[in-house]
Amino acid sequence: MFNIYDMWILFAFLSAIFAGATSVFAKIGLQKVDNYLANALRTVVVLIFAAVMVFIVGSQSDIGDISATNWFFLVISGLTTGASWLCYFKALQIGSVNKVVPVDKSSVVLTMFLALIFLGEAWTIGKAVSMIAILVGTFMMAVSLQKNTVTVQKTIGKGRSWLFYAVLAAVFASLTAIFSKVGIEGVESNLGTAIRVVVVLVMSWIFVFSLRRQNGIRTMSSKNWWFILLSGLTAGASWLFFFAALQQGEASVVVPIDKLSIVITVIFAYWAFKEKLTPLALLGLLLIVLGTIILPLNF
Repeated sequence: MFNIYDMWILFAFLSAIFAGATSVFAKIGLQKVDNYLANALRTVVVLIFAAVMVFIVGSQSDIGDISATNWFFLVISGLTTGASWLCYFKALQIGSVNKVVPVDKSSVVLTMFLALIFLGEAWTIGKAVSMIAILVGTFMMAVSLQKNTVTVQKTIGKGRSWLFYAVLAAVFASLTAIFSKVGIEGVESNLGTAIRVVVVLVMSWIFVFSLRRQNGIRTMSSKNWWFILLSGLTAGASWLFFFAALQQGEASVVVPIDKLSIVITVIFAYWAFKEKLTPLALLGLLLIVLGTIILPLNF
């Protein structure tokens, strides 16, 4: 049964809250800004945030104790994280927040399967019920979301290219959770997060310079800068809580709880962009929430 003193459950919920805010701040910050450049700039903020936390807890001295296996999986998880971010924010730039996020969150089900197979996490009736509820709810949201007038005008003529990038983001996100679970074992969570962010940062700027997008900095507005900064801070907070939870808890439980950020995202999206949900989509969202809530019960 769920124990209120299991702090990793709390960390997973906090990760979800910050991740939900990140999606909306990033959507605003991406307006008229190249998504590769915005992602690279945001990652700089995340790294600064993560580095500060490392020095606050004093774990920088532990870097010499990290094993070769930990290094390998931390680097690989950083690469898959970078790939997931690039695909996710590309999808977010050209598609509706309320359409991109549910597809991206479908990574929950894949992650649960991978955790059960490769990490040897126990299979329970609760996890089975949760998986079905989340899968059905995600499908209902993905096919039932309606666009508002502004979103239709912005995405007209772009077809379903956002869907391709959103699916790729989900696959890479699932791999990230599994690789990170292995890589962070025995490593202080803040230090592990910082190492992964360095990998993402290098990867992001390689894309920026190879595609010659760095000149876009000159045309960025103060609004772009502020919201990219905010999205970086919330992303950093989300990462720190997520990997603290992942280090202590089961990936097949932590990841679905983290993906409850969809609720925060939907609320913010309605407030900021007037993106509305159909009754069927609301029912799907309810299924996702219920499916996630029963996970910590472990029956």
